[in-house]
Amino acid sequence: MGLDWIGFGYAALVTSGGIIGYAKAGSVPSLAAGLLFGSLAGLGAYQLSQNPKNVWLSLIASGTLTGVMGMRFYNSGKVMPAGLIAGASLLMVGRLGLKMIEKPHDP
Repeated sequence: MGLDWIGFGYAALVTSGGIIGYAKAGSVPSLAAGLLFGSLAGLGAYQLSQNPKNVWLSLIASGTLTGVMGMRFYNSGKVMPAGLIAGASLLMVGRLGLKMIEKPHDP
């Protein structure tokens, strides 16, 4: 079993987005959400690295961010940061959905 590099990269993107939001605008909610969802995505990536079928935590985190940031993007029209995070989250949801339906490999 290898590490879920894509999942860890996504977690780093979400976390860094929260930190940048705080640094640029002083937004404490951005910092809190970035750290919370980045941590959940990182833990989900770790779980996925241990068991390729354990997608639930990653799916919940990325699905929630898809909805929340998708609405923010729809309402504001701003690609940064809402559109970027919504798009990356949607790709993660699709990736995790494919992992759920993929058949296990024979050992």
